[in-house]
Amino acid sequence: MLFVNVFSIFLYEPNLKYMKKIILSVMAVMAAMSLHAQSGLGGLLDAGVENAERFSNDFLNPGAKAVMHSMNANWFNSGDSKPLGGFEISIIANAAIAKKADRTFTMNIADYNSDDYNFKVEFADGPNVVSKNVSSVFGENKEDVELIIKSKINPLIEDRITLPSGVGIDYMPTGYIQGALGLIKGLEVKARLLPKVKTDEFEASMVGGALQAEFTKWLPADKILPVAVSGLVAYTHLGGEYDLTESSGIFGQDQRIENSTDTWLFQLIASTKLPVINFYGGVGYISGESSSDVLGTYQVNNGVLSETVTDPFSVTSTVESVRGTIGAKLKLSVFRLNAEYHISEFNSFAIGLNFGFR
Repeated sequence: MLFVNVFSIFLYEPNLKYMKKIILSVMAVMAAMSLHAQSGLGGLLDAGVENAERFSNDFLNPGAKAVMHSMNANWFNSGDSKPLGGFEISIIANAAIAKKADRTFTMNIADYNSDDYNFKVEFADGPNVVSKNVSSVFGENKEDVELIIKSKINPLIEDRITLPSGVGIDYMPTGYIQGALGLIKGLEVKARLLPKVKTDEFEASMVGGALQAEFTKWLPADKILPVAVSGLVAYTHLGGEYDLTESSGIFGQDQRIENSTDTWLFQLIASTKLPVINFYGGVGYISGESSSDVLGTYQVNNGVLSETVTDPFSVTSTVESVRGTIGAKLKLSVFRLNAEYHISEFNSFAIGLNFGFR
């Protein structure tokens, strides 16, 4: 598993109190995208826990942020709220787009060496290579990037590890079913659901809710205004668990990763009020936090380190970002089709197939 490589790649230093914060916040979505990228933990337990934290933050951070942007697209397709009893059911697909800069990061070897370590890390190319651009979770290493871990105590002891390569794509997808129901005084409630996806090793689900209020409904001239203006507040939760027992390559018990990702969206919306084709847009703010725990026991024994680790990792990642939205909606009787684009730290796009009555 791709993220299994990440949290395992540098566990060498026996002082385990530093084991924390390896970014696994993209676990739920990345599991489905990287089932064919698995390799065991055992061969990658090397260059120190603080180094593991540093590398994993750089490697996975773009994916964590992209997930939170993707899961907040397509919460609305109009500023015109539905009347009392009006409803809409939608099938929605979103994707956040990774920029070229998100596909790699610069790994400076000096950051991975400390006087406190009883080993030294260097690129396999030789000690004169001090930095390299290496793959993030979105990219791919064209050639294997290898590190050599050399013991300072016994120069005859060294190990070689290969850094993980990413999935080689430029986007982070999400999808779900969404429903909306009109209430009184310009209020509309929404809910979205990704039913639990479960295999023998992996399960994930997503739920969310929102309240949209159309301000122009409160004005006396509402019926003759050419535009509708609304505000929306939305909350989304993504959770998942991945069983590591078969893929970790390490002896232990109850090995798993549990993830919880929570986001809030605050959005101002404006749209036209035409019979067939309408255009909408707005400005919003996304706030989110993702936390993951690597749980279970892990019996690490690589010839240098022999240790049993219990519930080793606790992870937190956050995003705070302003975004702009533009979109269009086509009405065909009770069917509607909408498409939109969001401009933010991670741009995203979404399409929705909607069935409704108002």
